[in-house]
Amino acid sequence: MNSQLSIKHILYDYFIEFGLSQSTAKYLNMLGLFITLLLVAFIIDFIIKKILINAFNIFAVKTKSKFDNILIKNKVPRNIAHIIPLIIALEFIPIVFTDFSYLENIIEKSLQVFGIVLTLWIARSILQSVKDYLKTLPRFKDKPIDSYIQVIMIFAWMVGLFSIFAIISGISFWKFVTTIGAASAIIILVFKDTILGFVASIQVSINDMVRIGDWITFEKYGADGDVIEINLSTVKVQNFDMTITTIPTYALISDSFKNWRGMSDSGGRRIKRSILLKATSVHYLTDEDVEKLQKIGLITDYLKDRKKDIDTYNGDHNIDKSVLINGRNLTNLGVFRKYIQSYIESHSAINKDMTIMTRQLAPTSQGLPLEIYAFSSDKRWANYEYIMSDIFDHSLAAVPYFDLELFELSSAIGTLK
Repeated sequence: MNSQLSIKHILYDYFIEFGLSQSTAKYLNMLGLFITLLLVAFIIDFIIKKILINAFNIFAVKTKSKFDNILIKNKVPRNIAHIIPLIIALEFIPIVFTDFSYLENIIEKSLQVFGIVLTLWIARSILQSVKDYLKTLPRFKDKPIDSYIQVIMIFAWMVGLFSIFAIISGISFWKFVTTIGAASAIIILVFKDTILGFVASIQVSINDMVRIGDWITFEKYGADGDVIEINLSTVKVQNFDMTITTIPTYALISDSFKNWRGMSDSGGRRIKRSILLKATSVHYLTDEDVEKLQKIGLITDYLKDRKKDIDTYNGDHNIDKSVLINGRNLTNLGVFRKYIQSYIESHSAINKDMTIMTRQLAPTSQGLPLEIYAFSSDKRWANYEYIMSDIFDHSLAAVPYFDLELFELSSAIGTLK
């Protein structure tokens, strides 16, 4: 107690001896002690900061983990270094402002507020470090970690702000929270998007609807590309033209979108496209036509077997083949469909373990669609497009060999005329 009194008045007695009034001596004494306290606090802060940063750097070099490096990058040691100077300042404030209680109250509350803000800074830097570290681990790279960190920080800032208001107003923390609770309707209205985003983030994560790196198509927002970030309020998609589309997180559960992850995880990427043929070019094949088509290697055996079966059936049933429509027959469309099926089945870039099908769709005003349905083994966009183009280049060029014609609007108009 005596030592505290001697510290309080260490300059006061000197100013009195110097001939100053008591009030002036008190102000100068307080000012001198306050400046001394600031200097001591800054020096201690500087020393502790250097010690902690150097200690972390030495530790980071000796360990294989990247976490300590991330802690340094996010300034965790620097923020922690401020704690001891703050405690020292709070301890000596009553001594410095012993004769100025109103200033003591203001400075003490300011330091308490700074202590809360400092705690939030430390929490944020640690959480940021945890987030950065988890993103280096393969099993967490596609998880919406940003959303979880933001939720924690929102609650932390709310508690921090409530504590600051409670300190400033002099009301107890719990009484202040109870008062705020009465205004919860307004809070819900103000933080509506944040609350919706929070709920959406949980549902997206639990249901595994979207991951970072997924290719999604969201027509409502014009998004078609890879997810690069998921946070509490938005999902960022980098489109294939390198533009960035921002989507509200809650839109992922309120609207419909397409996630191509299933395709990426499967054994192939689907090819589903049609060749449009003129219906008037479809006809029965004569024996001469069949003999001519047997020279096409992919369908030679098929035509021999089919012709033998058809001739046997027609002979057993005494079918009059002077008219082609009688009995069983081959058509140029059917043979062409079999040829395309065989061609796709033998294509080196097609996944043979997945569906391969060439099918005839219902005739339309734009011709008779012959659809190719298969899966390319290579799912990369450029390679996929090349494979599909290669298949259709060949298929379109093969059409005339079967005495078929491609449908074009100009030719259809000419036929009508």
